[in-house]
Amino acid sequence: MSLWSQLTFDKFTPVQYYGSSYLYRLVGLLGSWRYNSWLLQWGEWLGAGLVAIVLALSPFGTSTDIGILLGAIAVYWILLTLSDTDTPAATPIHLLVGLYWAIAAVAVAFSPVKAAAFSGWVKLTLYLAFFVLAARVLRSPRLSNWLITILLLVALIVGAYGVRQQLVGVEQLATWNDPSSPLAQETRVYSYLGNPNLLASYLLPPIALSISAFFVWQGWLPKILALLMLGVNLACLYFTGSRGGWIGLIAMIGALLLLFYGWWCNYLPLFWRKWLLPIVFGGLAILFGLALLLVEPLRLRVLSIFAGREDSSNNFRINVWAAVVDMIRDRPIIGIGPGNAAFNKIYPLYMRPRYTALSAYSILLETAVETGILGLTVLMWLIVTAISQGVRQLLQLRQQNNPQGFWMIAAIAGMVGLLAHGFVDTVWYRPEINTLWWFMVALVASRFDVLNLQANDAEVNSPEAGESPLSPTAE
Repeated sequence: MSLWSQLTFDKFTPVQYYGSSYLYRLVGLLGSWRYNSWLLQWGEWLGAGLVAIVLALSPFGTSTDIGILLGAIAVYWILLTLSDTDTPAATPIHLLVGLYWAIAAVAVAFSPVKAAAFSGWVKLTLYLAFFVLAARVLRSPRLSNWLITILLLVALIVGAYGVRQQLVGVEQLATWNDPSSPLAQETRVYSYLGNPNLLASYLLPPIALSISAFFVWQGWLPKILALLMLGVNLACLYFTGSRGGWIGLIAMIGALLLLFYGWWCNYLPLFWRKWLLPIVFGGLAILFGLALLLVEPLRLRVLSIFAGREDSSNNFRINVWAAVVDMIRDRPIIGIGPGNAAFNKIYPLYMRPRYTALSAYSILLETAVETGILGLTVLMWLIVTAISQGVRQLLQLRQQNNPQGFWMIAAIAGMVGLLAHGFVDTVWYRPEINTLWWFMVALVASRFDVLNLQANDAEVNSPEAGESPLSPTAE
């Protein structure tokens, strides 16, 4: 087995984990109660309802509202697990999520501001509870389609309101443009989220999911709706003027094209197998170049990315990054503890004069400053494993010609887009975005099926072997 396969758990079997885990022995303690409970007979649907409420309310509610809902999800997941009568899912992604959570707990113990760090750890725990419940309910293709549809409809409302703000005008709540720029008075929309960068990041996963919905949804009216969602959200993302959001969109489109090519390449003639990607990427590059030449606001905004300290936003980030690097240098192993409260306690000791900040403006630096090199390493390990497992599951779904593979494509691409944006911003840590991130990861984790992997391995050795009855298409 190659080192890469070991690092990404390609041959992982949770049976060994079940046999050696003390926590697993708690599963099913309340099994008899669940058997006699009418309410818990609908346990998966109730869990999906809680996830749906979070997805539906996150763009409109306050952080406190979302926190209360996530707390309810954590309690409900514990209840479901203790009363579980089936073997719970334990994927490589779950194990790495648990490891990252444990490192964050250690960071709290060694934090110079323990109370603030503990508050951040509690928030992290709530987000991870959302992940484990979402990964559980998304194992059902019916519930997956239902939850994704809800997310897309909510995103359509958010995007449509953002487009309306562009058309009729809206008050700018902060100085989001460089005052010395020709675009200083340009409108940047923010819809219900109150910040254009936050809105841009929020729209990335729905854009990927709406593209996949066009192929999954049957009938012309649903397909037209998917195209409407795509058009509205793309327009809204452009109107945000978020350079980080645009970077995320470019990365996401690149990932989508590669994954769709992998899905259909076996059906293409030899010429198109060789030249399709160069033609598509070359055509997009030409279109982007023409847009830069012909659309002055776009050209000025894109060129400001390369202006260095001459752009006020760039200069602000550079000064914050320099201070954060100093913070990491002083506590490199385990960091200062998770959460913005801990960051706000320590950052003033390192900040450059006049450059106050609420975060590190980069998820890599933020993770390193909160949980040290240990936490950053595990987070990168988690991301690589999630994408690797997603591609592996995508190949299996393609072999079965399972349309759920299109949701897998959107999940992987959505993760790539959020990460690309997160390299230069930390809206990733806001509830509206963090819940979307963990929903994408849960969508990937929900398709991990050991019995299906074993069946596919058997097919390699015996071409006459049948399909596993527990394939990802099974309810």
